[in-house]
Amino acid sequence: MADGKRAVDSSRVWTTLITNTAYLSGLITLDYSLKKHKSAYPLVALYTDSFPAEGLAALDARGIPHQHIQYLLPTKSTKDYSNDPRFYDCWSKLTPFSLTQYDRVVQLDSDMLVLQNMDELMTMDLDEPSVAAKGGPESKRVFAAGHACVCNPLKKAHYPKDWVPENCAFTSQHADPETAQTVGADPAVGPLGFMNGGLQVVNPSVEIFQQIVDYMDTNAAAMEFADQSLLSELYRGRWVALPYIYNALKTLRWDDVHKPIWRDDKVKNMHYILTPNPWDELDAEGNSTSKDETHKWWADVNKERKQAERERGVKEDGF
Repeated sequence: MADGKRAVDSSRVWTTLITNTAYLSGLITLDYSLKKHKSAYPLVALYTDSFPAEGLAALDARGIPHQHIQYLLPTKSTKDYSNDPRFYDCWSKLTPFSLTQYDRVVQLDSDMLVLQNMDELMTMDLDEPSVAAKGGPESKRVFAAGHACVCNPLKKAHYPKDWVPENCAFTSQHADPETAQTVGADPAVGPLGFMNGGLQVVNPSVEIFQQIVDYMDTNAAAMEFADQSLLSELYRGRWVALPYIYNALKTLRWDDVHKPIWRDDKVKNMHYILTPNPWDELDAEGNSTSKDETHKWWADVNKERKQAERERGVKEDGF
């Protein structure tokens, strides 16, 4: 998967996957928000063959580095994601594990918005690749991620029946919300121990990536949530659970979900899971028309970003 070349002169990078222009406004605003909060590390857009020339031109116009990757799909076993077609793209979010030209990769979804500097993820302790690849009792920190919320607040019928609030790791933190700001729930809490793939802190490794691809090819038909299912199963009990503030799923803030632990001023990185996306609900002036307060946060930063681009002479291109 990796050609051995760096897109930037840095051994530690943020990356985000882009396969089409539907999420390009999100990616550009994500890049702006990282810079706004003075990250010392660059964002690299990982693009596939399906990403069009006008998308690359938009990245170039804003000085956002980009790197071509192969679209990753299982070869021996398949899963029908017609209920959630976005999961076909999600296998490619495993690619950062292969980018050995970098020492540390933090993969971000393009529908994220950085609200505070989180550069500490670039230096947090993880297993050395050689230790992680061997497994065993010495390997407990293969990668870091936030938990998935398994409450299924929208009551999607095709979600697993055990995705209910009492099985959710975040529910286990309701009684101690202050600790939830700095400590992730133990992945062993509850029967699921399931991670969300929106943010992944990775030390790339040829051996680890091969383990991932082999497991994907053999077991993909049984993986309801693509990359998230794979990493949760393959490295069960061997990943570091980050506090929600690094991958603050917008649904956590909703009433009757995980409002008890949510603190607006503690969130470092918003994740706008589920449609509509914030950029889908803007009026002619760029203001949010959503009832979700967090969408207004994105719209405000997006307007600020566009104003800064105009001042720099970036031509309007619809993104």
